[in-house]
Amino acid sequence: MSSNSPAPATVKSPQLLRALGPWPATSIVIGIMIGSAVFIVPAEITREVGSQGWALAVWITTGILSLFGALSFAELAAMMPLAGGQYVYLREAYGSLVSFLCGWTFFLAVQSGSISAVAAGFAQYLGDFLSLSVAQEKWAAAAVIVVLTAINYRGVKEGGAVQSVLTGLKVGAMASLIALGFLLVHGSPGGLRSVPVPAGGRFAASFGVAMVAALWAYDGWNNVTFAAGEVASPERNLPLALILGTGVVVAIYAGLNLVYYHVLPLEAIASSQRVAADAAAVILGRSGSHAVALAILIAMVGSANGMVLAGARIYYAMAADGLFFRWCASVHPRFRTPHLALVVQAGWAIVLVLLGRYEQLFTYVIFAAWIFYSLTAFAVIILRRRRPEAVRPYRVWGYPWVPVVFVLAGAMFVLNTLREKPVEAGWGSLIVAVGAPVYWLWKRFSRTTSGAATK
Repeated sequence: MSSNSPAPATVKSPQLLRALGPWPATSIVIGIMIGSAVFIVPAEITREVGSQGWALAVWITTGILSLFGALSFAELAAMMPLAGGQYVYLREAYGSLVSFLCGWTFFLAVQSGSISAVAAGFAQYLGDFLSLSVAQEKWAAAAVIVVLTAINYRGVKEGGAVQSVLTGLKVGAMASLIALGFLLVHGSPGGLRSVPVPAGGRFAASFGVAMVAALWAYDGWNNVTFAAGEVASPERNLPLALILGTGVVVAIYAGLNLVYYHVLPLEAIASSQRVAADAAAVILGRSGSHAVALAILIAMVGSANGMVLAGARIYYAMAADGLFFRWCASVHPRFRTPHLALVVQAGWAIVLVLLGRYEQLFTYVIFAAWIFYSLTAFAVIILRRRRPEAVRPYRVWGYPWVPVVFVLAGAMFVLNTLREKPVEAGWGSLIVAVGAPVYWLWKRFSRTTSGAATK
């Protein structure tokens, strides 16, 4: 499949537009990754590993893993710049069953669950400015999904422009907090140098649990591949967006955590519900927590917008393959977007908002996602051997070690989550497993419908 192949679409239908330039594409990577987690999960990571040094090791380790994943995906994205991204790579490497299970899992939990979780988190932080009941928070989260879907419904250029602005604002806010933390606060925060943690083999398990939280914060770098069919000059811009975007986020996260430990005692971080707001209060005074709350709201909207934009392209590609509602493969004749796929995605994400809570969603979402991240990185090796003649505008640096390390780390992460978080991992496993009979039923229904249509 050449890099110039058109995005999947129904015959004689309008085509998707390649309207996303290098900054909008990079802003999808950065904007989705920087959501709410980096402002919250440092407390959990500190409790699990017990010291600043080990906590920073968690962030750096998971950051390098995410960068290795981005490097691996970059080769596939430049080779096959098609709508659906990761779904397409899995289909080419493993066949339609595995790619369907990926799309199925992303629709039920990974992508839709992430959209709903970030929207729910937005509504919770909105409580810093408005007094909202639990029911009102849920409706506020649903409203965010509706508004962002409406923006992306009207065009990928419009969605990309919103993403670019929001990403610029959040990166500026994070850089400012890092700089002010070191400029305005001097000396040691004092307090304990470590908190109690399990010893020996149990510490390794705790380190793995801490990685779950950090990987949630890094999650989303792959999303730009879903919209690959709408990225201009994809052979250059897709690898650039993946590698540059992930690298920027690793640097920002390291800087933010250094600031947290610079201005707050270790025990305060370990017990905090909102680490960033507490740090900002020390740096900027009473107004600091409100400034961080506003920055978090912007970060969450940007993250949700990127996921709304990108996620619908998976279901669009599935529908074009006859593995999702066929009408989701249609492109709006005026706006040139997969409008019906966007609507279906929004509907399911809103259902998840009304049924679930932010804390209940993220663990099984990240667990299920990493099964397919690992398979996709291994697809680099499979396709190098199966299709050596294919044009590869970008070849992963450090091949084969970079994808191999990523796959092995992904496997260890999945196994550790199964052991340490069996309930959440069980839900993720069940979602994937149920997809197999659904696949066969959908294939059978699709053949029956196609046969009836030709009579």
